[in-house]
Amino acid sequence: MHHALNRKLLLTLIIGLTPEIDAALLFRCEAANGHLTFSQYGCPPEHIQNQQEVHNPTPGSGKPIPLARPSQPPRNDQRSRARQDTAAALTVVGERQDGCGNLLSDSERRTAIIQGRIRTGMTRADVESAFGKPDSISQSNSQVRYQYKAKPGQGSRSVSFDEFGCVRGKASKAKRGSR
Repeated sequence: MHHALNRKLLLTLIIGLTPEIDAALLFRCEAANGHLTFSQYGCPPEHIQNQQEVHNPTPGSGKPIPLARPSQPPRNDQRSRARQDTAAALTVVGERQDGCGNLLSDSERRTAIIQGRIRTGMTRADVESAFGKPDSISQSNSQVRYQYKAKPGQGSRSVSFDEFGCVRGKASKAKRGSR
């Protein structure tokens, strides 16, 4: 029992006398021309040597050190006024430009493509999404026309685009002759 007590006392003394592990010794070496280097192993003989103690605690150990002083939090009446100012100052910086004057919303454009309809303001890419690549393309000056041949359950279609690649007007749809 006496032996166990001595062991506990010795262990307590060893733990209590152990220096902090997070401190390290670093050498600051200054050359004659003013060039500084830092080393863990000492400096060359021609350099001026100074010892510096460095503390590098592990993250999460100890009290956090703020990098900037926090400003005083606004009072409740200041917060509500700030929210109102922010809400009133909301500005839309930009919106999607389709190159055709944004005549169709995204929802209208998707609906027309899914339903296989052509609407003024659609782009060539929109028409190709709805009907695929045209069977033939004709061009007169800066205007382009897509022709789609009749397919089962559909008539032939002709879609005209202006110089910007936008559907110019309603597409003409030729009915398929009955057999």
